[in-house]
Amino acid sequence: MRRMQGSRFAFGPFVLDSGAGTLLRNDLPVAVGYRGLKLLAALVERPGEILEKAELMDAAWPGTAVEEGNLTVQIAQLRKLLGPAADGGEWIATVPRVGYRFTGVIEQLGGAKRKPLPLPGKPSIAVLPFVNISNDPEQESFADGLTEDLITDLSRISGLFVIARNSVFAYKGKATDVRGIAQDLGVRYLLEGSARHAAGRVRINAQLVDAVSGDHLWAERFDRSLEDVFAVQDEVTGKIVEALLGRLRAPPPRNRPKNLEAYDLCVRARKLMDDSPQTAQEAHLMLTRAISLDPEYAEAYRWLAMNHWMGWVHSGGPTETSRSVALELARKAVAIDPNDAGCRWVLAYLLAYERSFAKADAEFAKAIELDPNEADAWAALSDIATLAGRVGEGLEHIRKAFRLNPFPASWYYLTLGQAQYAAGEYEAAVETLRMDETYRTSSRRFLAASLAQLGRLDEAHAEVELFLVGNPHFTTRHWATTEPFRDAATLEHFIDGYRKAGLPE
Repeated sequence: MRRMQGSRFAFGPFVLDSGAGTLLRNDLPVAVGYRGLKLLAALVERPGEILEKAELMDAAWPGTAVEEGNLTVQIAQLRKLLGPAADGGEWIATVPRVGYRFTGVIEQLGGAKRKPLPLPGKPSIAVLPFVNISNDPEQESFADGLTEDLITDLSRISGLFVIARNSVFAYKGKATDVRGIAQDLGVRYLLEGSARHAAGRVRINAQLVDAVSGDHLWAERFDRSLEDVFAVQDEVTGKIVEALLGRLRAPPPRNRPKNLEAYDLCVRARKLMDDSPQTAQEAHLMLTRAISLDPEYAEAYRWLAMNHWMGWVHSGGPTETSRSVALELARKAVAIDPNDAGCRWVLAYLLAYERSFAKADAEFAKAIELDPNEADAWAALSDIATLAGRVGEGLEHIRKAFRLNPFPASWYYLTLGQAQYAAGEYEAAVETLRMDETYRTSSRRFLAASLAQLGRLDEAHAEVELFLVGNPHFTTRHWATTEPFRDAATLEHFIDGYRKAGLPE
């Protein structure tokens, strides 16, 4: 079959760079998952052609046996993300019992990319996904876990600027264009490497590259017992910090899992939590199993807390029970590892929703102190600061989160849109919330309120109707009691927008 050459394609307001693994809408990054990007690239590269389900599943889940329902879920999410085409139809058409076809008009683009991000004022680094060089696809999670742990270890060094995991995993499986990736992410240095384990041994290759000069600053090969994998991670981190900053006092030690199967389960579960309610329930089972294998593994408790909070485990959204369980799990995580910034900000966020504001503020402050590069902590803090009436801080925090995580999870956009609404930046809020969040029903309430404040009532009412399809029992009164507001004027501002938009009282 004919395959279009090159990797950058424009359709409607979108630009897909399948080589870099990014999707832009009006030159701004869209939060789309790794598998969604793989599926979209496969379809866009062969517009008008029918791609069979098996071929698409192989594109998104290479070498892995998955149920057809996973493909259906991903296609549905892509459709919601892209929204309607200019003619009101769908970009992706279903061919019954066969597969799918991309119906849009594609323009192949040259090599120009979006404007590079400016370099921070301190050494900046991104850890590219380590390559699994074994023939065993089951070892993908081992390589991914190694990548994530190195990001976490480096993030805790206050003298470094470190890109978050969401953004670097956009480049997983891509040919390495060192200079281009560094420009996309706004960093000077890249760490790349490979990993495999066999017969109780682990082999890791790592190299630190200066993307500006092209020089290799440090490279080393490790061949150790598999039980020493975390010691190897510590050694790699130390070598990088020494190369970039000289010798520094090491941060407090992290809580490491004592059981490698529990570690593997936790890595796998993290990938599943954002896909759908079904996969989030799989994550719940994996994390529960991880805790049973290693009851003192803090990260497993942290992610299980978030899974409960997100409401996937208890259908119908976060209930009082799921919130209570989530808080208990988050407290357990911090008790096990008080030096983990991720555990701290999760606890802080849940405490804010319990209206334990003083404790929440203290936990957020500790999280940032432990890891100033923790992008999710800044994004969560933005949400809480905005609802506390500190709107300027909220905008500053979410923008910092975006800089640390240029290709973030979709909830960043909701948080940004909420802060823009609170600041009275209604046009900006509409642009943000229509950028890539319209498929998340929770964002539509902010979009409707922003449109209403602009006097665009027909559009606001349409968004309300769509919002209520997914939230039929929503009332403004109940919402006001569940969100962690602590500023009356800010709360009234939101209620005013909801009322104008026609949301139920």
